[in-house]
Amino acid sequence: MSQPKRRIIRASEIGQYAYCARAWWLGSVMGVRPSNIQDLERGTAAHEQHGQRLALAGMARWVAIGLLVLAVFVFLLNG
Repeated sequence: MSQPKRRIIRASEIGQYAYCARAWWLGSVMGVRPSNIQDLERGTAAHEQHGQRLALAGMARWVAIGLLVLAVFVFLLNG
């Protein structure tokens, strides 16, 4: 006797279920797709752009710290 195929539940599904169990049920169980696909795609693109900006800001912070350390080192050598 074969075992039924197990379905992997992703963290995003748990988040969706916690936010709105009915929306999760409609999408995951009933297969209903949202009608606002373009809005969802724009939101996804905005989140990706925001993530890129955060990564750039993090790199800029480390560059600034490195330049500050370098400036202090040069100051101490010449002081």
